[in-house]
Amino acid sequence: MTTTADALESFFEHATDPVVLRGFVQILAAVFLAFLVLGVIYVRDLGFEREVVRTAVQGLVQITAAGAVIGMLLVAHIAWAAVALSVMLCVAAWISHERGAAIPGVFRTSVVSIGFGAGLVIATMTLAGVIDATMRDMIVIGGMIIANAMQTNSLLLDRFTGELVENRSRIEAALSVGAAPERAIREHVSTSIYASLIPVLDSIRSLGIVKIPGLMAGMIIAGENPIYAAQYQFAVMLMLFGASGLTVVANTILVTRNVFTDAKQLDDAVLDAIES
Repeated sequence: MTTTADALESFFEHATDPVVLRGFVQILAAVFLAFLVLGVIYVRDLGFEREVVRTAVQGLVQITAAGAVIGMLLVAHIAWAAVALSVMLCVAAWISHERGAAIPGVFRTSVVSIGFGAGLVIATMTLAGVIDATMRDMIVIGGMIIANAMQTNSLLLDRFTGELVENRSRIEAALSVGAAPERAIREHVSTSIYASLIPVLDSIRSLGIVKIPGLMAGMIIAGENPIYAAQYQFAVMLMLFGASGLTVVANTILVTRNVFTDAKQLDDAVLDAIES
């Protein structure tokens, strides 16, 4: 059984590895390139250089901390994978719900939707043997699936709220002649779902031609059969598509109810909050 001492020992072993110093040198090289972009932003007076710096620093701190935590989790009992994935799920829902924060209950629907989409895919592919039931695969691949579902959910909420505002009069006109809320909003839900899935569809379409994904590249560098690496990467891409699709479909079903009143009319307070 793994103890706290084992986890700390794993952390210090990874933290003192000479390769970590090389990693900081590589980051400095990348920072130089980022500063070139910042210079252009500053000279052109685009006004968001501080946000870029703040985001970069935040990203460095978060990813370094994540690496340290993952290093400790790798020696933990497999049951901790469920805890780690649950934390990822809640954080993912919190980040993406901000795109539709004006809609009541959107954080709750995001938790349920991402949990449903990503959870079903992780469970199914683990049972199928595509994802090994190990801390390494659960954290790395499970986190990848949750993150992709989060991004798609963000795109969905952003487009859905935009569709509501832009087509408010059309939806209200349909409702005024007796159309059910689901019917009046169906076209805009469909548009939102499709728009949210475009990035993952484009990623699948460009596989092997425009893009050699990192997972496949890493497997080939590690000495895996290139054909198997390609097959596994394709399976992963379909996992991401499945999690994304299930997430956005579930969230549209849940969140749509919250933009209508009990009288089956658009909630003016919600739409005014979106517009503001």
